[in-house]
Amino acid sequence: MKGTGTYMQKINDMTVKELVSERAKLKKELFELKMKNAIRGLKETHKIWDLKVKVARINTVLKSKLAK
Repeated sequence: MKGTGTYMQKINDMTVKELVSERAKLKKELFELKMKNAIRGLKETHKIWDLKVKVARINTVLKSKLAK
């Protein structure tokens, strides 16, 4: 995934509230992509993996911010 460093900097600068809303948005988008893939309507299946990684990164940052 290109630009990982800039994405991590972006989410590190976000507040907890912003991270939670961003995670909810990404999870909704992930669900929609999975449903589209289930009916064989998704051409770019790599986007599912990309979103899973982004959600995991947000979860990691959230956990570190909440532990402080």
